[in-house]
This record gives sequence, C-alpha cells and structure tokens, in this order.
Amino acid sequence: MLRFALRRATVTLATLLVVSLLAFLIPYLSGGDPARAVLRSRVSDNALDPAAVEALKADLGLDRPLLAQYVSWLGRVIGGDFGLSFTSRGPVSELLGNALGVSVTLAVVALGTAVLIAVPLGTLAATRHGSRLDHGITLVTQGFVAIPEYWLAPVLVLVFSRHLGWLPSAGWETPASLILPALTLTLRPLAYVLRITRAAMIDVLAAPYITAARSRGLGSRATLLRHGLRNGLLPVLTLSSVWFAGLLGGSVVIEVLFNIPGMGQLVYRGVVNQDIPVIQGGLLCVVALAIAISTLADLLGELINPTARVRHDAH
Repeated sequence: MLRFALRRATVTLATLLVVSLLAFLIPYLSGGDPARAVLRSRVSDNALDPAAVEALKADLGLDRPLLAQYVSWLGRVIGGDFGLSFTSRGPVSELLGNALGVSVTLAVVALGTAVLIAVPLGTLAATRHGSRLDHGITLVTQGFVAIPEYWLAPVLVLVFSRHLGWLPSAGWETPASLILPALTLTLRPLAYVLRITRAAMIDVLAAPYITAARSRGLGSRATLLRHGLRNGLLPVLTLSSVWFAGLLGGSVVIEVLFNIPGMGQLVYRGVVNQDIPVIQGGLLCVVALAIAISTLADLLGELINPTARVRHDAH
C-alpha cells in the first residue's frame, strides 16, 4: 500500500508540473505577448506604446529567461498567488475560490443523485439478469446517453420554468436554482454508472465466493450486502471520480446557459476577455482537483479491496 501511494504521489506531482508548465506557456503558445495582453486589457491596440510594453516587461520580469520566469511564477502559484484578473482587477485566487465552491456544489448534487439512483437500479438489474425488468431498466437509462445537455437544458427550462413556473430558469440565488442544472447534468452519468454497476454485479454474483457464501446458508440479501457490493462497487468508485472531475471542468455550457457563477463560466469569460491569469488559474485548479480526486479514489479502492492491495505491493 505504501509503495502504491508513493508511486501515485510521484505521478501526481509530475503531472501537475507538466500542467503548470503548459498553463504558464498559454500566452506564448497562443502567439501572444503577456505584456501586451496586460496593456491591451487597459487600452486599445491602437493606443499601445512600444515603450510602455518594454517598461512593463521589465517591471514584471518578462525580460528574464523563460525558465527563470516559470520558476518565479510557479513559486507564487504554490503560495496561492495567481495574480490579478485583467478584467476585474481583483485577485484571481478569490475568483477561483468563489467559482470552485459553486462548481463543486453542482457536481456533488448532480453526481450524488446519479449514483444514488444508478447503484440500486444497476444492482436490481444484475440480480434479474436477462429478465424484462433488466432490459427495461437498461433501455431507458441508456437512452439518457443520447440526450445532449445543450438540448435538454432549454427543454427543462421551457417545461418547469416557463410553462409550469415551478423553478427559476437561471441564477444561483436560491436552492431551487440548483435543481434544473443538476438534473441536466445527472442523466448521462446516471446511465454510465448504472451500466458499470450492472456489469460489475453480474460478474461478482457469478464469482465462486458468492456461491460458497450461499452454500453456507447465507441469505441472498446478506450475501449481496456483505460480499457482493464491496467488490462490485469498486468500478463505480473509479468511474464516479472520473465523472466528478469531468463535471468540474466540463459543465461550461450548463453554467453559461443557467448563468451559474462556477468554474466553467469563469474560464469561459476568461477566454472571451483574454484574461490570461484567470485562464491559467482555472486550468491549474480544475486539473489539480481532478488529479487529487482520482488519486483518492484509487487509494480508497486499494483499501477496500485487499486483493488489489496485495497485488500492487507485490510489484
């Protein structure tokens, strides 16, 4: 277990280092000049003074070698200083903190709802494998995969907000504002989690140790709860971590459509406004959190499954 944790920590740090380098190089990779980008946020292109550009480069240390700039920038980022937003003039760290809280809330509600529905239904389908109930559950939920979120969101707004008047169509002021965007984001992970739960539980229920437990007189429900779910839910844990990370960084369309002040909308506006510090901070924040969640899920999987832990330690 310790070796596995150390290997994951090494891979995590290496990945974060690569991502930080890419984030730092964003203004250069886009063919731009960071000093010009800063001044462009204050004045028009026609008003840019070459002397002012050079003076700002010297003031910001942009006239130093690229490696020295990166090390200095990385040191500030590690200390929580992502710079100032070109648009709002406020600290990017505060913008990221506020937006991340919103996106995490939305992702937790959406994914939590999906898992709470999908795991029982997937387990039920597995225990009734091949039956009409199994086919019906699979058919209905797999239909959710074919529904694009950018289409579903307006439909939900038209039905529940415009027509029925039950829920707000946009904003983040009340708990009710969370329902429609969370429902929009729930359906696709629900289908995938149900499918992997069903497949995993079918394999687990056919395993020899399940047959042995039943032969000792242990009831079907007790066998399922004590032995089946423990191993059957490991793939669900891994998939859920992937979906959670995806929801954090991939809900741009939903956050824009519902006017939700989360990470997706923050980075989207940063791209539109060419707000480089916001783009850099958003990229680093989302990737770092996604890697942390994935690593935590793997560690929990190792703790839950002793066989996997023995296998990793043997290597």
